[in-house]
Amino acid sequence: MNTYEMNRRQALITGGLGALSLNMPGVVIGRDATDKSGNAVSSEKSCIFVLLCGGPSHVDTWDMKPDAPDSIRGPYKPIATKVPGMRINEMHTELSKVTDHFTLINSMTHPGAISNHFDAMHNLLSGQSLKRVQNGVSDDQPYLGSFVAKHSPSTRNIVSNAWLMKCVGRPVFCAPNLGIGGYLGSAYAPVFVGSDKNNPSMDDFKPPQIYDLGDPVVLAKRRKLLEKIESKALSHDSKGKDWSNLRELGYDAMTRSEGREAFEMDRETPKMRDRYGRHPLGQNMLLARRMVEAGVRYVTVNGWAGQADHETNGPPASSWDMHGGNMGMGNAFGNGSYGMGFCLPRLDQALAALLTDLKERGMLENTLVVVTGEFGRTPKVLTQQPPGRQHWPRCFSSILAGAGIAGGQLYGKSDKHANQPIMNPVRVEELAATIYHALDIPLNGPETNSGLARPLTTGKPIMELFG
Repeated sequence: MNTYEMNRRQALITGGLGALSLNMPGVVIGRDATDKSGNAVSSEKSCIFVLLCGGPSHVDTWDMKPDAPDSIRGPYKPIATKVPGMRINEMHTELSKVTDHFTLINSMTHPGAISNHFDAMHNLLSGQSLKRVQNGVSDDQPYLGSFVAKHSPSTRNIVSNAWLMKCVGRPVFCAPNLGIGGYLGSAYAPVFVGSDKNNPSMDDFKPPQIYDLGDPVVLAKRRKLLEKIESKALSHDSKGKDWSNLRELGYDAMTRSEGREAFEMDRETPKMRDRYGRHPLGQNMLLARRMVEAGVRYVTVNGWAGQADHETNGPPASSWDMHGGNMGMGNAFGNGSYGMGFCLPRLDQALAALLTDLKERGMLENTLVVVTGEFGRTPKVLTQQPPGRQHWPRCFSSILAGAGIAGGQLYGKSDKHANQPIMNPVRVEELAATIYHALDIPLNGPETNSGLARPLTTGKPIMELFG
């Protein structure tokens, strides 16, 4: 390491900006891209990825089979929506009004026998149908948010990749490379925001410490000291100018008030907060919109619906793992924390509010919204009491909206019992490629690690989804 390289690292630490060079998760500062003429072209597209951890039942939500036997169709009835032919669960009273904003895919599928949360979530989030551990070697494929942070980092926020709320409770719901960024490194891992005991539905919600800059007077003094050190570097090394520009970019991103203000939920009107719902899922979706407005490129929302008032041991992270009585989770069709009677109305309210809010603000054109579980649920209702459904990777449903995705369309089709796709099957590879395409991230630029070329995903975007 030469003298300049040593000095710039020390200078960052001295100036209080050490996080930018010390691989703190999520801290990636980007530069605006340039066109062929050298003019700046800012990439403004972002993604809100709502992960319904646990795997919601497609048969009871968005791919209902009302003509199937009772043992398949469950207790719910479908209702008509704004889009002819698109029918969804009767509890989706608000979502049914905005189906013209999104595309519904009813042919998602995992190839192979992946039936546990850990592997299914790993494949979904990485966009690759790979075994997590193969021949004793763990797969180190980064996840979607990490690639977005690398290829399209924020120029306005110190965070490019965020996760609302961190996986807690049983570890089966935490994908293995979530906190490490895979082979890209921890700088591209998400910044975790909140928990079951600290979420934006609470009055005393606290933002992540990464936005706490400490004493502004001390920070200003450190900045002046850093400028003096850099002025000497400029006189000895031509690289100094580039480093000075990067430091200014980092300082600007760290000190912008909009990043911190995104967490001040009381800046929203009571009416808007009520619109999303005063529960963890609703307020996390509202926070996701606020973070995207503040320049964060990729925000994953853990689809935790909260805890039912009459329960004291509800799920802290995995509302949608509705096995029923065989795992002590209560009635999957009931009003408990693991019941669709509790979770679906909250999802309905929050998701409809998010899509409508983004549309009204003119943000839906540049904000991709993805809503999905890691897999679906068995078409056949389990016979134990209270009832539930088991994991089902062969078929599940996903919703995509915004960033060029056409609204008001159905894509793919499952068989008469939602057992497997019979038209236009969509693997996690195609879903990932579609997400990257919507966010203007090129698929033909392979990643490199230790000399090995690695594609972002081997899938191709589904162009029929774009309007």
